[in-house]
Amino acid sequence: MRIICILLLGILVGCKLRKQMKVELVEPLFTSGPPTLIYKTKKDYSKLVPVILSDDKTKIVSFPHQSDLKKGAQLSVPTALNTNYYLDNRGIGLNVAFLKYTYKEYSELDSIPNANELFSLIVDSDPLVKLCDCGNRNTFTDIVPQLNLLITKNELRKRCKVLK
Repeated sequence: MRIICILLLGILVGCKLRKQMKVELVEPLFTSGPPTLIYKTKKDYSKLVPVILSDDKTKIVSFPHQSDLKKGAQLSVPTALNTNYYLDNRGIGLNVAFLKYTYKEYSELDSIPNANELFSLIVDSDPLVKLCDCGNRNTFTDIVPQLNLLITKNELRKRCKVLK
């Protein structure tokens, strides 16, 4: 019985390793569809709500409704990738800023403050260190491992469009 358990465990581990080994470098496709934005920030803002500022960074031009922060029952926080990169799941851009509210806090507000009030709640109006557009999100077959491979092979900023 022990031998059977060991064999089954070996098969399961082998299948998992084989699946991981199948990840290949992806050449991003820049077709119409949802973008794949990968970024690094000065500090860890991954739990904070992003807003979009005007080009001169003097006002908020876009901010989410509470329902915009969820996909189903899950909060759409960014996905952590290798070496402190994040995969955007919300909709950021070059003019992103982060509010003091976490996704959870913001999603539970009774009412959303207006843009002027939100502006006073910005903790960083210039948080980005790096921002890359890796093309149409729908072209990835296993997005997190594929992006992590681009990062670890130092290919992210070669194969994707560098925005910052």
